[in-house]
Amino acid sequence: MKAIVCTKYGPPEVLQLKEVEKPTPRKNEVCIKNFATAVTGSDVLIRGADMPIIMGLMFRLMIGFTKPRKPILGLVFAGEIESVGKDVKRFKKGDQVYGFTGFSFGTYAEYICIPEEESKRGCLAMKPSNMSYEESAAAAYGGVLAPYFLEKGNIQKGQKVLIYGASGAIGTTSVQLVKNLGAEVTGICSTKNIELVKSLGADEIIDYTKEDFASRGEQYDFILDAVPNGKIDRKKLKAQCKKALSPNGIYTSIDDGSPKLKAEYLVHLNELIEAERFKAVIDKTYPLEEIVEAHRYVDSGHKKGNVVITLEQKKET
Repeated sequence: MKAIVCTKYGPPEVLQLKEVEKPTPRKNEVCIKNFATAVTGSDVLIRGADMPIIMGLMFRLMIGFTKPRKPILGLVFAGEIESVGKDVKRFKKGDQVYGFTGFSFGTYAEYICIPEEESKRGCLAMKPSNMSYEESAAAAYGGVLAPYFLEKGNIQKGQKVLIYGASGAIGTTSVQLVKNLGAEVTGICSTKNIELVKSLGADEIIDYTKEDFASRGEQYDFILDAVPNGKIDRKKLKAQCKKALSPNGIYTSIDDGSPKLKAEYLVHLNELIEAERFKAVIDKTYPLEEIVEAHRYVDSGHKKGNVVITLEQKKET
């Protein structure tokens, strides 16, 4: 099968298209013909391994010293189940599914195997009936990560929520999920992304290139910092966020801890998608063969929402 292999840590050019052995599902796994994936902020961070010394050492101990131990990167997928292991109960051949592979990686490939039960190795759910494979792959990253971080805020109807980095993959998902909870959302983004964030339902938008949100005097019940690591001065931003919290307010960052991968997050997202109360945000789409260009684009820091990678085209049913 075709797959993108990360030969070592470094710039996008370390990614190479190769022929590799097709995986075989274990007894508790399904084998999926993959039709779409995405280049996420996590993918470029793993590929580049460009981190402070202590954090970088911990990263390499976990992932691999000179190159990833699992050389096929990629975290999200959308495709059709081709075969199942003998102990699989929840899914069958032909099911259209999407999900997140976690520490298993592997989605920059034509086929992937994943356990049917959620774990650190991933989570799996039926694909939304009214979304394409490309849209589903785009929705999966934020669809798993955003609710994990939002749960920390115990957000209630009528509360005031601030999303810093509202135009990214996790940010665009968070804005929509918070609106569906009935809270008031303020999104922070750059000038060029104001209309996008407004279209997702944000009640107010602050342009960080023109205004310091912390100097406004506004108080928020929950603040989510959804900016990928390395894209901002985290210490400075955290101080600003603390200043803007209400007395009992809660602040969290997407860099805080290792998220739990729960299929229930995707099941709930399906309900919103099928009720037309959530939409996937796709900035650009590239074929698998152009993944180096896709990584260059994500590295630029200018992406809005998600950058999708297409594999073999599949007619929706």
